[in-house]
Amino acid sequence: MNYKIIAIILFIIVFLYRQALTLLRLQSTRNPIPANVADIYDAETYAKWQAYRREKCSLSVYESVVALVVDIVLVGADLYAAWAGLFSDTVFWQLFAVILLSTLTVVFTLPFTYYDTMKIEEKYGFNRTKKVTFAADQVKEVLISLGILTFLTWLLSVLHRGLGDWMILVFAIALSAFIFGFAFLYPILSRVFNKFTPLPEGELRDKLTALLTKHGYTVRAIEVMDGSKRSTKANAYFTGFGKLKTIVLFDTLIEKLTPDEICAVFAHELGHGVHKDTLKGQIMTVVQMLLLSVLAWLTVRTKDIFFDFGFTEVNYGLAVILILSVEFALISPLLGILVNALSRRHEYLADRFAVEEGYGDALVSGLKKIVQADFGDVAPSPALIILEYSHPSLSQRFEAIEKAKG
Repeated sequence: MNYKIIAIILFIIVFLYRQALTLLRLQSTRNPIPANVADIYDAETYAKWQAYRREKCSLSVYESVVALVVDIVLVGADLYAAWAGLFSDTVFWQLFAVILLSTLTVVFTLPFTYYDTMKIEEKYGFNRTKKVTFAADQVKEVLISLGILTFLTWLLSVLHRGLGDWMILVFAIALSAFIFGFAFLYPILSRVFNKFTPLPEGELRDKLTALLTKHGYTVRAIEVMDGSKRSTKANAYFTGFGKLKTIVLFDTLIEKLTPDEICAVFAHELGHGVHKDTLKGQIMTVVQMLLLSVLAWLTVRTKDIFFDFGFTEVNYGLAVILILSVEFALISPLLGILVNALSRRHEYLADRFAVEEGYGDALVSGLKKIVQADFGDVAPSPALIILEYSHPSLSQRFEAIEKAKG
């Protein structure tokens, strides 16, 4: 069995699946617009959205082709093994060498990222990122990704060499702890990229605080993030575990939505907390980490895999690349269909909660403004929703909200 040929074939299968999703996105630009979302875009704006989506999809195809070619060349020509041969033969430096070389994919696709941000987003009036900010963001992202992957790969090597076949459960626990720890540290890490300021006293702050405290939540802070530094698109999110929450509002969201509309958005998010959707999501995360651990165990115990890629022994860096880029990438769409179906059900329930709090109309008007600001798809193909949407379409949500109001 030639594992190199198998890996290349699987690379291509994953690539073709992703291109199928891109075709579905392109098809969505020709779908009829449901009546209950027809007022989001006028004819001129919708034509602009169609052109925007087509340019984004076309660029993603070219980017995916380049990434595929880089991945195939790296594994097909045994470049990982050749590069690792330039480093010390210790376990850590061997795995670090491979992880470092894998960043070539980022380097070769960087022009597409630049074109997307500085040309397409600029062309359609969304980009506010300066070239200096863009460059700094890319460097920070590469360094953070390199650090995380190196740490997790080193952890895999330690557990496998120390525990052997007993590594599965411990590695799954370690991965889950890392994911939850990263979520806990996200508010801190996000400050590397953005500036946060306290939301001034006033109607919005009072309403948000009252909404959360009504249901037993403690607001640690309400902050405004300078999202306008990079884009005109609007967003907001909760951070924090349990009932101690920090609310983060993009400054662009405050500019575009009324206080009631912002409260409606957070009433929806509060609904997730009341229904324990976060806990359910954490359980699904643990299941996925267990699956990753099984794949890791199967990979590192099969030494013939590494021989076919030019190595003389197990290389944990290559193992992680194969696990993430081939094995998990191949099965994650199947798992994603189930996870997304559950997520869409949770979204309906969270919308109903916002309606019960008296924010039904404000939620509809707020979501319309957010979709307008984000240039979202108002008529996605049903197959696309099933395959990759964690939220129902806007039209489906509005239908459910009207029923809940009734």
